[in-house]
Amino acid sequence: MKAKLLVALLCLCFCACNLSKEAEMKTSTVTNPIPLKFGDPFLLHASDGRYYMYGTSLGDGFEAFVSDNLIDWDSCGQVYKGGDSTQWNLDCFWAPEVYERGGKYYLFFSSNYRENPTNEGENFKIGVAVSDSPAGPFVDLYDRPVFNPEYPIIDANVYFDDENGKCYLYFSRCCYKHAVESEIADSLRKAGSFQEIEESWVYGVELKPDFSGVIGEPVLLLQPPTALSDKQSEWESRSATHGEVNRRWTEGSYLFREGDTYYIMYSANHYGGQYYAVGYATSDNPLGPFTKAENNPVLQENVSKGGKVMGTGHNMVITMPDGNRYCVYHGRMTSNPDERVVLMDKLNIDEAGVLTVEGPTTEPQEIAYQ
Repeated sequence: MKAKLLVALLCLCFCACNLSKEAEMKTSTVTNPIPLKFGDPFLLHASDGRYYMYGTSLGDGFEAFVSDNLIDWDSCGQVYKGGDSTQWNLDCFWAPEVYERGGKYYLFFSSNYRENPTNEGENFKIGVAVSDSPAGPFVDLYDRPVFNPEYPIIDANVYFDDENGKCYLYFSRCCYKHAVESEIADSLRKAGSFQEIEESWVYGVELKPDFSGVIGEPVLLLQPPTALSDKQSEWESRSATHGEVNRRWTEGSYLFREGDTYYIMYSANHYGGQYYAVGYATSDNPLGPFTKAENNPVLQENVSKGGKVMGTGHNMVITMPDGNRYCVYHGRMTSNPDERVVLMDKLNIDEAGVLTVEGPTTEPQEIAYQ
């Protein structure tokens, strides 16, 4: 009898908890663009229940914005300040991502390394700062970059793998001084467009648990296609083939897992142009090899279809309390193409593992939050 009573009480507690969770679930009507104007957005649902958005906007660090409903956003002010003569970084503070681990918040970002003995024009490295609050202030965890490869790197993304207990750092090697021969480069040279095409490539490497460095050597995961016959060549080369710039980018990577599959999303083309777009690749291992998807790009301009959005890229993915995933990214509106704005659209993965993004949209959409 006592056992039956205990089971009944446990069932009541379970139901009450579920009802409480359901009661906490709310819905907001969100319309793109979100009223935040910066690039490389990163959205964090912190343990305090609030949503924090970080992005590239300040010349000497980063600011953050906070919301309870994904509609109304308040400024937290500048949450990280860099560029002081005592700090390892100098300028160009880009692409912040914030992770909550063990009651602390860790800010990964890119900036120019002050130590530049060969006076390179691009000397970007990746750093990490820490805070007790998602609203900062963040202070450098180390007085140096996380690690110092021989080439400039940007766009840090960190993945914590619950399967093996390891963490991984993903980043983009810059195009700077990285001219690559390919059929695309050769065709543009023959056409008189550009003499050379520089490329950026995405790498991954295991990260030390205390973020003090990396374990092993970085592994090349993604790069622009080399053959004109490659299906990915057309969309990943648009900035070069349309004469915007002599570079092909593979950057802004973001990795997440669905079942046994690792998805890595990435951006191609010039971040300042209209052809910036997002694709993805899949693997059964966090360090690849990755296979690019047949349905790339999954997010691109809609101006050619009568829409108002172009330059869509540098995304991240957030899972909302109802289980729906959303792609958070920046884009440019035709009404002001020089300004980057933040957008958020639903991301789907079907039973066959095919990823799609329902965007870019400018129509109201209902998003559940807690």
